[in-house]
Amino acid sequence: MTPLRVAACQINPVVGDLDANVTRITAAARDAAQSGAQVAVFGEMALTGYPVEDLLLRRSFAVDSRQAVQRLALALDDAGCGDLIVVVGFLDRDPDAPETSTNPTGGARNAAGVLHGGELVARYDKHFLPNYGVFDEKRWFTPGDRLVVLDVDGVRLGLAICEDVWWPDGPVAGLGELGVDAVLCLNASPFEVGKPAQRREILAARVAEGGAPIVYVNLVGGQDELVFDGDSFTALPGSDWAPGPQFTEATTFTEVAALSRERAGAVEGWTVESVDLPARPAASLHAGATPAARLDELAQIWGALVTGTRDYVHKVGGRTVGLGMSGGIDSALVAVIAADAVGADNVYGVGMPSKYSSDHSKDDAADQAQRMGIHFRFEPIEHMVEAFVRQLNLSGLAEENIQARCRGMTLMSLSNLDGHLVLATGNKSELAVGYSTIYGDAVGAYAPIRDVEKSLVWELARWRNRVAVERGETPPIPENSITKEPSAELRPDQKDSDSLPDYDVLDDILRRYVEQDQGVAEIAEAGYEPELIRKVARLVDRAEYKRRQYPLGPKITPKAFGRDRRMPVTNRWHDPA
Repeated sequence: MTPLRVAACQINPVVGDLDANVTRITAAARDAAQSGAQVAVFGEMALTGYPVEDLLLRRSFAVDSRQAVQRLALALDDAGCGDLIVVVGFLDRDPDAPETSTNPTGGARNAAGVLHGGELVARYDKHFLPNYGVFDEKRWFTPGDRLVVLDVDGVRLGLAICEDVWWPDGPVAGLGELGVDAVLCLNASPFEVGKPAQRREILAARVAEGGAPIVYVNLVGGQDELVFDGDSFTALPGSDWAPGPQFTEATTFTEVAALSRERAGAVEGWTVESVDLPARPAASLHAGATPAARLDELAQIWGALVTGTRDYVHKVGGRTVGLGMSGGIDSALVAVIAADAVGADNVYGVGMPSKYSSDHSKDDAADQAQRMGIHFRFEPIEHMVEAFVRQLNLSGLAEENIQARCRGMTLMSLSNLDGHLVLATGNKSELAVGYSTIYGDAVGAYAPIRDVEKSLVWELARWRNRVAVERGETPPIPENSITKEPSAELRPDQKDSDSLPDYDVLDDILRRYVEQDQGVAEIAEAGYEPELIRKVARLVDRAEYKRRQYPLGPKITPKAFGRDRRMPVTNRWHDPA
């Protein structure tokens, strides 16, 4: 029996841009067909983009999604690949289902549609609905209750969607009992550090459980704070798997052959829908994409930060970005991320020195702009600050913060004048302890390093400079920006260490308190003084209101501020340990 050639089509959809997504899917499917594919698989909700969040509460959006499926089926036929079997994720909703207090979405489904011959010929609904971390799928969707098997000229393909392969004794186990030859799994799996390895561990367990390969197809691209890294691959029993491409649209191919195994038409506890489909005629087969080189951890993080920034800017209709450049490490790193994301000629840096700004900081900012070839200007704020100080008789912390607020006003005014999208430059450590000025350095539309702890900021800066040297380019970040002691420069001789512990210590405590939800006693077991832990915890708790007003930024850790961690702003409980 001739194997089927399956294309894993890794695309970057835009949430809600249904017509553009139809065009994008059609183009990828046509290219896959021309390369000899007989089946093309796209990611979870690739037609609508993911996550659609409360858009699905609008019945009209669900109707548009269903109509887009029909348009896509016809577009594929018109493109000459109607005989290609296309499996694509979309939002479905029963138009007759009532909206009730227990089912406000009226039976919305996270669905995989099977398109062939200009029609939607089958639909599979996601069974396991994740409701942790960044996911709220039990709020949005009704779970599926069927297994779907496509019989394509004797090769049996089962369907699954993302979370369905993360749990044992689920659809993959049922499909295994049916004797499928492969499982096609549609995914919208966001990136975080360690996630690619975790996926492979989970998929290996499901392959062993189901006894068949799994073709894992993920979305790619940024959507608000989520970044999808692609990393599509085929999980095979007991062998090395070729790594999938990350952070780029790509199509990879795999051969699926009929396995010598017992085939069942039913399995206890499951409703099974089986659909017979013809395979398109065999064609001369394209060799397919060369397996991607596995990116190391820092390269993956950089890819996520650049992808998230690029797609946020472009998907909201922006082109140019502006940011304050102080000569410090945080703004230096954000400037390079921005240039890698949207191009150096679209980055506008602004130096905004006050009377406390050191000459070397001003020089470092100008030096970096020259190294990178970005636009740069100085807009001193000393006279603005003096006006506020005199008018309001400010001193101490109030005088310090007015400097940051004058900088924020300057950036937002230039944004209004020139149309730049402003990038905030604060890191996760500062955001955690409230070491940022609300309505000052916290202004902006996007914050590329809001989920990057300070110690990682330095590591990424050194890594990016090494990459530049390896490419034969000038390192973009001045060495002085990396090595000098961090300071907000809001008062004479100010250093971050005046009010915060060493960043390596702070970041480890924050990791334990924020990401791992450890209490004071648990953190103290790592050797830290309880009073220091309580001080850091109090800073984190008191800064919650600031984080609620901070711009979005790409998630790279297992628990980012925002979707992942939802704490009350008004809260008088503190760990009594």
